[in-house]
Amino acid sequence: MNFLITGAAGFLGSALANRLAWEGHQVRGLDDLSTGDPNALHPEVLFTRGDVNDRPKLWTLLQDVDCVYHLAARVSVPESILYPREYNAVNVGGTVSLMEAMRDVGVHRVVLISSGAVYGDQQDQPVSETASTNPRSPCAVSKLAAEYYLRTIGGLWGIEPVSLRVFHANGQGQHLPPAHPPVIPFMLKQATRNGTIIIHGDGRQTRDYVYVDDVVTAMVAASTAPDLDDQVINVGSGIEVSVRDLASLIIQITGGKAEIVYNPRTEPGVSRMCANLTLARSKLSYQPTFSLAEGLKLTLERDPRFRKDATRPLQPLQPNP
Repeated sequence: MNFLITGAAGFLGSALANRLAWEGHQVRGLDDLSTGDPNALHPEVLFTRGDVNDRPKLWTLLQDVDCVYHLAARVSVPESILYPREYNAVNVGGTVSLMEAMRDVGVHRVVLISSGAVYGDQQDQPVSETASTNPRSPCAVSKLAAEYYLRTIGGLWGIEPVSLRVFHANGQGQHLPPAHPPVIPFMLKQATRNGTIIIHGDGRQTRDYVYVDDVVTAMVAASTAPDLDDQVINVGSGIEVSVRDLASLIIQITGGKAEIVYNPRTEPGVSRMCANLTLARSKLSYQPTFSLAEGLKLTLERDPRFRKDATRPLQPLQPNP
């Protein structure tokens, strides 16, 4: 098959592109490189630097494409609170631009990588796709708006949209910015350097951490699985883990001596978050295969940023068969 992946040089985008290329598919990638790294891509991925709002460029890249994976997005919650207009322009405007270009060229299936953050606080856990959404940040709002645009204009233009609400994906190659880094790579970095792990609130808030290889498996299945038109599907591990338990597990696995410090003055976010995977199992034959501990160990093994003697950059990896 022929695929176009927007956001192809990012954490999930590069993992997906490499898996598809390894399986023998033709893969085109588009990324503005605001956070992505093209060196993480397999040599057979045809990469183009560009903006997802550039419709003429999209027209070229969409020729003869069977399915589009839409991952181009800004994803930092704290940053979105400061710059909601920019998040709307990229996450919502970019989605509409892509859909218009798909209509013009005649591409009929698109898989949007959305977020479990659209649910916000939910009393009933694990949370299912039928729950009312309650986004608590501009980032989450923009993801939900992209879903609605996908479903609405997809129905108007004969495009088959699928939205995957990915929970807390983690693994090798995850972006680690100096400000507001994702929790797992931040904790791994601090633990391997015997630093300080800061936990917001009391650390009893729970999250659903899913390893990158499992997320990629779900994404690959979404390109060809039948009866997915207009579906919204959770992708996670289906297991709740508290932030304090995550920190303890990371210190144990790394063998580090990091100090855990609790900051009760900072907002810990939603109290609980766990994915109900019933629909993913039914529609995608999805079953996560990596436990949290196994995923952390593989990340330490595969990502040289967490090895003290590392001198080489992260290289594209051959996916597990």
